[in-house]
Amino acid sequence: MSSFDLTLLYLLAAVIGVVACRSLKLPPMLGYLSAGVLIGPHAFALAQNSEGIRHLGEFGVVFLMFVIGLEFSLPKLRAMRKHVFGLGLLQVLLTMAIATAGALLIARLLPPSWQLGWQTALALSGALTMSSTAIVVKLMAERLELESEHGKRVMGVLLFQDLAVVPLLVLIPALGAPPEALAKALGLALLKATFLIGVLLYGGPRVMRWWLTLVARRRSEELFILNVLLVTLGLAWLTELAGLSLALGAFIAGMLVSETEYKHQVETDIRPFHDVLLGLFFITVGMSLDWHIVVERWTLVGVLLLVPLGFKLGLVTVLARVLGATSGVSLRTGLYLAQAGEFGFVLLTLAQERSLLPSWLANPVLASMVLSMLATPFIIMYSNAIVRKLVASDWLQQSLQMTSIARKTINTAQHVIICGYGRCGQNLARILEREGIPYMALDLDPDRVRQAAAAGDSVVFGDAARLQALMAAGLARASAVVVTYLDVPGAMKVLANTRAHAAHVPVIVRTQDDHDLEKLQAAGATEVVPEAIEGSLMLASHALALVGVPMRRVIRVVQDQRDARYNLLRGYFHGADDDKADEVDHERLNSFTLNAGARAVGQTLEQLALPTLGVRVASVRRHDGQPRTPAGDTVLTDGDTLVLSGKPTALAVAIERLQKG
Repeated sequence: MSSFDLTLLYLLAAVIGVVACRSLKLPPMLGYLSAGVLIGPHAFALAQNSEGIRHLGEFGVVFLMFVIGLEFSLPKLRAMRKHVFGLGLLQVLLTMAIATAGALLIARLLPPSWQLGWQTALALSGALTMSSTAIVVKLMAERLELESEHGKRVMGVLLFQDLAVVPLLVLIPALGAPPEALAKALGLALLKATFLIGVLLYGGPRVMRWWLTLVARRRSEELFILNVLLVTLGLAWLTELAGLSLALGAFIAGMLVSETEYKHQVETDIRPFHDVLLGLFFITVGMSLDWHIVVERWTLVGVLLLVPLGFKLGLVTVLARVLGATSGVSLRTGLYLAQAGEFGFVLLTLAQERSLLPSWLANPVLASMVLSMLATPFIIMYSNAIVRKLVASDWLQQSLQMTSIARKTINTAQHVIICGYGRCGQNLARILEREGIPYMALDLDPDRVRQAAAAGDSVVFGDAARLQALMAAGLARASAVVVTYLDVPGAMKVLANTRAHAAHVPVIVRTQDDHDLEKLQAAGATEVVPEAIEGSLMLASHALALVGVPMRRVIRVVQDQRDARYNLLRGYFHGADDDKADEVDHERLNSFTLNAGARAVGQTLEQLALPTLGVRVASVRRHDGQPRTPAGDTVLTDGDTLVLSGKPTALAVAIERLQKG
């Protein structure tokens, strides 16, 4: 198979794997792993794990470490220090210590051919210590749990694990040195790392800021992206030249860039390279999995899957409980962190390259890690049921929480329930309070709730997406429900619960733009407030007032647009900067000029039936430049320019119909 054929195969496998995972609402990483397993030499044997592809995969790890360094910040660490340097530090140290000791103890009880050196045990424990940031964070974000009690603890542990990778990247290669030279190799590696990191962090930020500013002043996006690649790979090469890992240099590069004002631009530019190359890395990981060995040694794979899962679950649960979390929060934290992680694969690959891991153990360990990650979405999905089954006090805690909410609203009627108490929710509360209208706010950030409640605000800790919380907040007696956070899945849950149990209560939903307007209205939203369009209306109203339009007419213009569900403002002409990955199916405007040979010339808009394609004719401009209000009997002529509104695929079909019939 030629290199071109191989590249196409990898791309096809990646696309199919990611599409399948997206359809099942699973993280893309699982799609890459599954694709690698299927096309690899040990399954359908469609591709060999070539050296070139492995090198490209290694660059994925380099960019992963760069992004981790980019997200590293002292303010973030300070804000989460309790969980990062408390639970996170203890989890990493105790997992590695107990796992290393346990592996050595078990090895002593096994035949001589199964013996493990302490270097192997230490490298293995480092790999198994890690949890999957990519999978867990995505699932928690979808479940609106990032600000929950267990969510903050999980994020703290994941952040410390990311930091712990850095010394492990130095330690594991040094462990591959001969026993007689091990102490010297370890000392030299640590000395090199300390010196290099110290020098780069001391003078690096000033040099990096100066260099990025110099490049940015050239006002070339292409040059800026090339420069980011140069900085990332250049520092990675520098650390490899010093006998350390490529990933360590990339991490330092990310840290240096994070201290500059170009951090967010760099993060945007580097993301496509990071995602694609990291996907290749996971494909190569999946390809290296030998299913024949897994089937032959299924008992060993089962032990390596269940023992680390159970051990990490138990250890994290106990540590979280000791550090003051409730039993339910502790168990949820343990369930979310029990799996293996992407950095585990990185460290495992590093250990294999240094011959620290015997071949008979490498594949079963790899298989157990892949299986644990595949199981993670289901473990998290059923975590609430597991906690309620195993922790009797969790039911009591949830009941107390609902009782606390109900106690505050028991004598309240005709109040407004505010879902989310961020800036938007707090502004709404102040206006309601000024008008003497009672309200009850639900929010999942305990710090925000505590401070706001102490200041006298009517806010309680609770998940507005849960029916129990809404009912406890007096849903049946409420005059309105307002969803203030920009989360469509969360808003859909609130709408479903409200329409099912209090259909008479109006619901107002805030959104970023008009993309989900019809979807939310169909789900029962009384009013949907798209921020982008409402902002445009406010700008227009101020502009009209300033140029002398009477205020009564300004108010009527704005209200007409709201009454018409923003029809005039739906969609807009997209430029190159607007076509983001999450906006490809958004409604937009597109202008199309009819030439003499177009089939639509001489036909009416009614005959063309463009609305059946999902396309609306926003306006028609005649060849003489005069605009016409489109109507069903409008006859199109040569030179007319039609402004069409719809989604890209529908617009393409509509233009085809206008041109060729």
